Amino acid sequence: MEDESAKEDFEALDDIEDIDAGDDADDAGETSVSSGETKSLDLILDIPLTVTVELGRSKMLINDLLQLGQGSVIELTKLVGEPLEVLVNQKLVARGEVVVVNEKFGVRLTDIVSPMERVQSLS
Repeated sequence: MEDESAKEDFEALDDIEDIDAGDDADDAGETSVSSGETKSLDLILDIPLTVTVELGRSKMLINDLLQLGQGSVIELTKLVGEPLEVLVNQKLVARGEVVVVNEKFGVRLTDIVSPMERVQSLS
C-alpha cells in the first residue's frame, strides 16, 4: 500500500514537471535543457529508499531482551525533547520532532543536514 501511494506521489510530480516544461516552451533553449533534466530525473525516481526515524538507542543483553513482555519499558539514550534523527539508507539526512496528525504519528523536520555534514559523517 505504501508503494502505491509513493507511485501516486511520483505521478503527481511528473504532472507538475510536464506543466513546468510547457511554461518554458516559449524559450527553445530552456525547453531542451528542461527535457534533459526530466529524463535524468526519471532514471532515479523509482529507486527504493529505506527511511528510518530513530527515537533513541539502547544496548541490552540477549537475556534481558528475552525477558521483555507486554508493558515492558526500554530506556533510550535520548532525552525528552531532543530531536529525532531521520535516516535514509542508514545515513543521517535530517532531524525533527514528533507530531500527531489525524491520530497518527509523524515527524516535522526541523533541521536538514547540509551536504558538507553528510560528507564529514562518512569519514
